[in-house]
Amino acid sequence: LSVSGGLQDAYTYIFRGKVFANAQTGNIVLLGQNLVDRNWRMCVHYAVPLLFFALGIAAAECIKQKFQNMQQFHWRQIVVLCAMQVQAFRKVNGYAFASTMCIGNIRSGTDALCAYFRTKDRNTLFKSLCYWAIILLFGIGAAVGGHFIRIFDMRTIWFSCCLLFVSFLFMFIKEERE
Repeated sequence: LSVSGGLQDAYTYIFRGKVFANAQTGNIVLLGQNLVDRNWRMCVHYAVPLLFFALGIAAAECIKQKFQNMQQFHWRQIVVLCAMQVQAFRKVNGYAFASTMCIGNIRSGTDALCAYFRTKDRNTLFKSLCYWAIILLFGIGAAVGGHFIRIFDMRTIWFSCCLLFVSFLFMFIKEERE
C-alpha cells in the first residue's frame, strides 16, 4: 500500500498538473500561495483535489458502515478497489500509520526510535523499524513512479492499480490466531 501511495503522489505531481493525490498538505500549501497571489485558476486547481480527497474519505466511511458485516469480502477490500486506502488502512502490526503520506510515520518512527534509545526495549525498536520500513516503501514507490512516467507515460498509474489489486488479494489470507 505504501509503494502504491508513493507512486500515486509521484504520478499526480509529475504527470497530472503538480497536484498531490495523497499529500493534501502540499496541495494546501500550494493553494495558500495561490490565494495570496490571487491566482484564482490555480486556487481551483488545488482546491479540487482537496475536495475530492475529503469526498473519498466520506465515501470510504459510508462503505465501512454499509459493508462492515459482509462475510465474503472485508469492507477494506471494497475500499482498496476504489483507491480510498487512506481512510481504511490506519494500522500495521497494531501501530497507527498512513500508507499514502509520511509525515505522521516519520514522527512516530522517530519518537519510537528515541524511546528505544532511552529504554532499550526491543519492542519499541521494532515499532520504529516498522515505521521506517513503511517510509522506505513509500519512497521506493515515489522513485519508481517518477521513473516509470518516463517510460510508460500516462499508463504509469496502472502499476498503482496492480499494487492495490495485490493488496486486495492479500486480504483473503486469514491470519492464524494463537
